[in-house]
Amino acid sequence: MAGLSAAFAEQRLQLAAKAALAAGLAFAIAPHMPGAASHYAYYAPLGALVAMYHNVAGSVRQGLQALAGLAVGIGLAFILVSIAEPSPLTVALFMGIGVLLGGLPGIGSGSDWIPTAALLVLLVGGRNAEDFSYGYLVQMAAGVVVGIAVNFLIFPPLHLSAAASSLVDLRQALGRQLTDMAAALKEKWPPEHEDWSRRSDELSEAASSVRHLVKEADASRRANPRRKLHPRDVDQDYRDLQNLERVTFHIQDMTDVLSDVIWEDDVPYAIPLQDNEPLADAINATGELLSIHSDSDERTYNDSYEAARTAVEACMASTAGRQAAQGTVPASESVLLSLHRILRVIRPRG
Repeated sequence: MAGLSAAFAEQRLQLAAKAALAAGLAFAIAPHMPGAASHYAYYAPLGALVAMYHNVAGSVRQGLQALAGLAVGIGLAFILVSIAEPSPLTVALFMGIGVLLGGLPGIGSGSDWIPTAALLVLLVGGRNAEDFSYGYLVQMAAGVVVGIAVNFLIFPPLHLSAAASSLVDLRQALGRQLTDMAAALKEKWPPEHEDWSRRSDELSEAASSVRHLVKEADASRRANPRRKLHPRDVDQDYRDLQNLERVTFHIQDMTDVLSDVIWEDDVPYAIPLQDNEPLADAINATGELLSIHSDSDERTYNDSYEAARTAVEACMASTAGRQAAQGTVPASESVLLSLHRILRVIRPRG
């Protein structure tokens, strides 16, 4: 069901509608292309589909790369025709060369079109290779132009809201991880709730997903006329993302330390029982700070930050010089160090 929902998401439906429109327009224009190109009208819709991408800059890049690949592939086919008759051996040799040429820098998605174009010219063009090549390239180019134009003119996609909401979601997920760990420290050990101990990989995947969405938002702004109507500081989004990635790293480290202390018997570190309460308070206060919604006013955030800083400093004072059980070292200091670094990353701006 989740995959079905994703397939019919609003952005996907919008892309499908624009692709259908672009293909129809390209096919309507195709018969009016000059010369022999008009005989190959079916390639114009293909060009429109090739250029249809979920952002305008991507449409331009993908379309141009496809045309570059086609031109190289057509040139490769003409070289083969000029030096030998097509045969299983020569076709295999030139297809291999085409795949190798696909590794040229800057060719990108056009790499697959090099051997494809060469093969079509050889097998479909046949004795009419020159007319076919001309028609193939012109109609594909016309389709690419139509596809780019439709994507640019008709509600060009702008993915800013998805990036913004993903940053908020990641921050709240990190805050929830901390408050869950704090609750575990106050439960009778071993705690009944242990979901938090298995979330380390989930947090890493969430951070990677957010980075992808922020990059998509940045790419969607390029060559997009709607960007002036929806101004957003994407550079600040990148800075916020970098900070949250650092916070994720420290929380993963805390998760590993606390999981080992609670459930592993052979680790050389432990948390003295009397540290549980102040440490839980410090972790919880930091988690609540991370969980604050981005729309909260500055005073609320500053007050929460001061509460978290005070709790961490109080815990540091109460655990200073604490001795763990014989043969172990106190893990409280490691957790407090991570909390201190988290607070440095998310401290109020200004």
